Amino acid sequence: MTRVRSVGRILVTSSIVGLVAGLTACGGGQPAGEDAAVPVGADQTVAERGVSPTEITLGTHTDLSGAVAIWGVGSMNGARMRFDDANTSGGIHGRQIRFVVEDTQYQIPRAIQASNKLINRDKIFAMVLALGTPTNNAVLTEQLRQGVPNMFPLTGARSMVEPYHDLKFTQRGIYYDEMRAAVKYFMEKEAKTRPCVIYQDTDYGQEILEGVQDQLKVMGQSVVEVSGHGKTESEFTASIIRLRNAGCDLVLMGTIHRDTILVLEASRKLGWKEVTWVGNNAAYGQVIADQESGSGEGYYAFVHMAERYADDDLSPPLRAWWDAYKERFGDDPGIPAMEGHRAADLMVEALQRAGPDLTRDGFIKAMESITDYNDIFGYQVSFGPGDHKGVSESTLSQVKDGRWVTLAESITY
Repeated sequence: MTRVRSVGRILVTSSIVGLVAGLTACGGGQPAGEDAAVPVGADQTVAERGVSPTEITLGTHTDLSGAVAIWGVGSMNGARMRFDDANTSGGIHGRQIRFVVEDTQYQIPRAIQASNKLINRDKIFAMVLALGTPTNNAVLTEQLRQGVPNMFPLTGARSMVEPYHDLKFTQRGIYYDEMRAAVKYFMEKEAKTRPCVIYQDTDYGQEILEGVQDQLKVMGQSVVEVSGHGKTESEFTASIIRLRNAGCDLVLMGTIHRDTILVLEASRKLGWKEVTWVGNNAAYGQVIADQESGSGEGYYAFVHMAERYADDDLSPPLRAWWDAYKERFGDDPGIPAMEGHRAADLMVEALQRAGPDLTRDGFIKAMESITDYNDIFGYQVSFGPGDHKGVSESTLSQVKDGRWVTLAESITY
């Protein structure tokens, strides 16, 4: 049975039924054959799918009840608020935004089913905030072939920006770039000499490993030790012992929230203190800093936007948004909500700029005209013709006394 909850013009589907033929991609590999995608403006029927005189239909596949639901739920809350505000204010040139959300539980087969439905049944104009590296990779080739833009996916995979495609836009850091910046920073600024890697044996984790290896190669060095694990692994004692015995003084982490916490906890229990742990934006969140054991203390992450707190000196627009979010959802917003809000705000801005005669070609040109966007969180995103990678620099953040503290900004490699 399918249950659909409507909030304003946002539809959240809690289970997926009714497969529609169209998507045949499977697995989690890098998308291939993107040169077969429909060129922008080539087919006006495709270009205007998801657009009616009264509505613009957007969609996403995300995780609302699985392993990374903390990202899915928060990002959808942030996006929902912004789209609802736009609808309440009269919509986009008189059209209401209809946002269809499918829960994949971070599972590739469900992502394929969800994309099938969104593209072929719901006829979405664009995919917004699709969550996960393997889930995006599994559907992206067919999605692009059908002319559906992939807007601001919740993954920092290189496949979201490489190879370049007119229908790909990102607003977050690329994992590979963040880990290269991390290696360079800690080897040069902190005099680390024995870099190691612990990573999920997934598409995501492999990109972390490659980023570390490539940066070390440029610096004339190599990884001292590597430890891989499955995404459901829960015991890391042997991995920590292996890394400690190798004399690692810097461990770059290709982990997400759950395994980051478990790795840091295993290290704490073994009393290993002579090491620096560094993650990226996928392994960043207040849940890591909140560990009662203190295992998160001192942990670093290279990110595209830093955690904020209710008692920070927030600007008036950010304070108003913060309070409205807490009133609506009963909790302070985190990074996922911030990212969801910014993605939705960028969509609203581009749709407004595209004008009342909305086409895919006009939308892409409108996105490329956003060259000086400043969000309410204090960060800038910019695009242009041939440049759809909105963020190119990293922020270094560290857990201190249970809070994330920004140490440096505008870091590159």
